[in-house]
Amino acid sequence: MKLRIETAGMEALMVRLFDTIDVANMAWVLAADQALREAFGDALIDLVPSYTTLLLHYDARKLSHIEAQARIHHALTDLTPADTRQGQRHEIPVWYDESVGPDLSRVAERAGLSIAELIDRHCRDEYCVFALGFAPGYGFMGLVDDAIATPRLTTPRRHVAAGSVGIADRQTAIYPLPSPGGWNLLGRTAVPLFEHAKRGEPLLRPGDSVRFTSISRAEFEAQGGDTTPMEERS
Repeated sequence: MKLRIETAGMEALMVRLFDTIDVANMAWVLAADQALREAFGDALIDLVPSYTTLLLHYDARKLSHIEAQARIHHALTDLTPADTRQGQRHEIPVWYDESVGPDLSRVAERAGLSIAELIDRHCRDEYCVFALGFAPGYGFMGLVDDAIATPRLTTPRRHVAAGSVGIADRQTAIYPLPSPGGWNLLGRTAVPLFEHAKRGEPLLRPGDSVRFTSISRAEFEAQGGDTTPMEERS
């Protein structure tokens, strides 16, 4: 870990811990998140952990810019990594099918795999939730096997169905809401990522882990999944 503090606004500081994305970073990011929350107390407005950084928004009525930086340095000196087992483990069932995952065959062909082998690869690993963003409950996860890593679409789709599961480079994610999107779509899940919306809490949080499991269309429908093909949504 190499601590750097950058100004990110009138009342915001970017706490930079690493330069590259790595699953091992999360233990340090989570430890920093906890330490900073304790250090800032009621002077903290918001703290957003991500792959290599934490964006800290503080109350300028209670702390000066210099005081805020001093608190960060004090809180993160001699920091030790967190126990990453504190994150929740989620098993997400996915219906992998070209009707709802229109990029399934193309991603498989690019990787030199059959569709069944691609699905097995995507379900084989446990993915770390690095950050939330883009839409409420949208968790950026990784890292997927290099063999199935696939660049984003050159032209994003205007409409991607809620529950769509996709890959972009070495990351994977689930669209929690209908939206535009440029990820390679492999299938769809019926699991709501913002099921605690009444309390404003997403299902996934940084530090959680996710494993995908392949299910049949019948199982997907029994779980309340929407089988409307992607081409009928464009």
